[in-house]
Amino acid sequence: MAAGGDATATIAINGIMLSKARKVRVGVLAYGNFNDTARCFGGLKFEEILKGDTQEVWPLECSVNGIHWRYGMCYFTVGMFAEACAVFDHPKTRKHLQKKRKKHMTFSLTVLAQWWVRQRHRKFLPSFTLGNSSEEFVDSKGASDYMAVNGISVAKMMKGGKWFLQDGYFLSTTGVLTKFFRLVGFMLRSIFRRIPGAESDYDQIIFKRPAKVMLQAEGEYTKLNDVELIEVRKAKKPILAIMK
Repeated sequence: MAAGGDATATIAINGIMLSKARKVRVGVLAYGNFNDTARCFGGLKFEEILKGDTQEVWPLECSVNGIHWRYGMCYFTVGMFAEACAVFDHPKTRKHLQKKRKKHMTFSLTVLAQWWVRQRHRKFLPSFTLGNSSEEFVDSKGASDYMAVNGISVAKMMKGGKWFLQDGYFLSTTGVLTKFFRLVGFMLRSIFRRIPGAESDYDQIIFKRPAKVMLQAEGEYTKLNDVELIEVRKAKKPILAIMK
């Protein structure tokens, strides 16, 4: 049972996926900022986890330079969105979120908007090509972000889907989100319709030269050096999630 935010839930899911234990059931209690994983499973209460039914769910798997990096139930991001996660680890921001739980969404968006204004002129990702299982490759065209979405939401606001209930496919998208109108268009479509993108069963991000990039798995972020290849696919096995 994981009680916390999405990063806590991700740690629990990775522990299960990497263990040799069989028939482990996982339930998530929502005590975080966005709680995307808990929302996927139905927003369970403690007593519901104790007696809830289970269903097989399929996390995403991300590897870097051919080596496993993380499993993630809801999404992975590379680039600007991933770097934005560090904003919430500032001591003052974290303290405010802990005290003002009822207003945490408004505060979080304000903090992110202020950070974006200061950082929007940066280049978050070097040039890369995005390939898939059919060996079709598309140039990044100055993209600031790559996103693989498996769950029903990203950062609570943006709508995804229920790919976590099926083996094989997830939503894949890139965007130039350092540009104001592109960011606004992306966010409006993501909030009122669905995150723009296409279904994929395998993505590979190939950098033209070794790169320093930030990767994120649902709030758990890491900056890595000398990255040449990032691969995203569905995990080879499901886990048992307690769901409504």
